[in-house]
Amino acid sequence: MTDSAPEVLPYEVFTQPRPLLVVLSGPSGVGKDSTMAGLRAQGAQFYQVVTATTRPRRPSEVDGVDYHFLTMQRFAEMIEAQELLEHAVVYGDYKGIPKAEVRKGLQSGMDVVLRVDVQGVETVQRMVPQAVTVFLIASSDEEMVHRLRDRRTENEGMLAMRVATAREELRRVDSFKYVVINREDALDETVQQVLAIMAAERCRVDWQPVAL
Repeated sequence: MTDSAPEVLPYEVFTQPRPLLVVLSGPSGVGKDSTMAGLRAQGAQFYQVVTATTRPRRPSEVDGVDYHFLTMQRFAEMIEAQELLEHAVVYGDYKGIPKAEVRKGLQSGMDVVLRVDVQGVETVQRMVPQAVTVFLIASSDEEMVHRLRDRRTENEGMLAMRVATAREELRRVDSFKYVVINREDALDETVQQVLAIMAAERCRVDWQPVAL
């Protein structure tokens, strides 16, 4: 009897690009936009999908960069054609993620990082169980309220509604894969934790490509 040939290990499985679909979420004012910007500033290479919305454009915002600002009619057409990964009503306006942009990013071999409101993450998880969901929170309730108040974009009634909604959203943290505390004046630490999560996910033996 001769010894069998040694097993050939599939190195190519682990050395090929492993693009991730990363979902950053959390209550209003927790720093989702700042974290996205911080990832860019620290050299992270990823495809950032621009969300579609029906809300009016603010003076400082750029169409196609901050959001795709759509009419209600166009947004409805995208829903009917199932062109959105998820969509929801957020404070009276519609927001949604175009599937075409997500596919484009993943097919390029790049990670796709999405900024999604808490209520939309459940839909993404159901459609894409491979998604890496990260829940950002402030270090305390007092800090969260302070950040919302400092934005000065709403009247007192709307501010109270955002605070109440944020506290309700915190109860859904258990549905996420990861939680990161975004402490005030510690954005670099937050970004490093998100990058570490992404690195660990790419090293998983049971990694699976996103099917969308």
